[in-house]
Amino acid sequence: MSTLVPPLFAGLVDDASVLPPGAIGVGEAVAVHRKHRTAWYAPLLGALLVPSSLVDLDAPPRELTVGVVNDAAITALPAVVAKLRAAGASVSQVEALVSRRGEDPQPGLGALRRFAAEEQDLQVYAEIPLSWGLLAALDTIAGARAEGLAVRPKFRVGGLAAELFPTPVEFAAVICACRDRELPFKLAAGLRHALRHTDPETGFTHHGFLNVLVACALAVDGGEVAEVAEVLAATHPMPLIEPARARREDDRPLWVGFGAVNVLEPLTELVRLGLINAGFE
Repeated sequence: MSTLVPPLFAGLVDDASVLPPGAIGVGEAVAVHRKHRTAWYAPLLGALLVPSSLVDLDAPPRELTVGVVNDAAITALPAVVAKLRAAGASVSQVEALVSRRGEDPQPGLGALRRFAAEEQDLQVYAEIPLSWGLLAALDTIAGARAEGLAVRPKFRVGGLAAELFPTPVEFAAVICACRDRELPFKLAAGLRHALRHTDPETGFTHHGFLNVLVACALAVDGGEVAEVAEVLAATHPMPLIEPARARREDDRPLWVGFGAVNVLEPLTELVRLGLINAGFE
């Protein structure tokens, strides 16, 4: 029997190997994901993420849990989901950008809300830019959830420009805003390592996924923005490992997870930090 991944990390990492900057094709990604699903660390994994433009697959993900990342019109999503289901995939979630930075997210949220009402067996993630209209968008999502719709926010916390990386204070304010509205959320981009660090090639400072996990736990426990920001800003593992270890048998609070091009990278870091015990029993 394999060594189990603690509940705190269960489903934390979606397989984003098909998405940029991934360099492998869909067929290879499906084959590799099947191997991951039989490995001892399988409980760490969430869905295999597939762009909506690549649903006509030569190697369909039969019997795999798939998440659709929309890269076309929201109105095309029902057909995309239907194609994947016809190919034998279990579609668990849909992620869709509702607006670009500086645009009003409300029209896109309206379209995604209608989709969620029609596809009530799917978890829908509305990707909202960390810019103008964010808080109003969170209020709209909270209202949709109050009506019984399975809608949650998703945020990008990195990218190809420095302004796409929120500061610890900005990020902490978003986490606390979600906490106050009881909104579980997903993240994308920028979370390359467990700890906050500066990329020597780009000079961009990336958030660490362990920082985020501990920061969310603190927020749920009543932490204020400044306290949550301090955790997000930590670059040394010591203030993060013990709070994470103390919660290993608990469900992960507030934060649903993130996608990684190579799911073995976050696994390796969690093993190195002593938060997951590698090997077999």
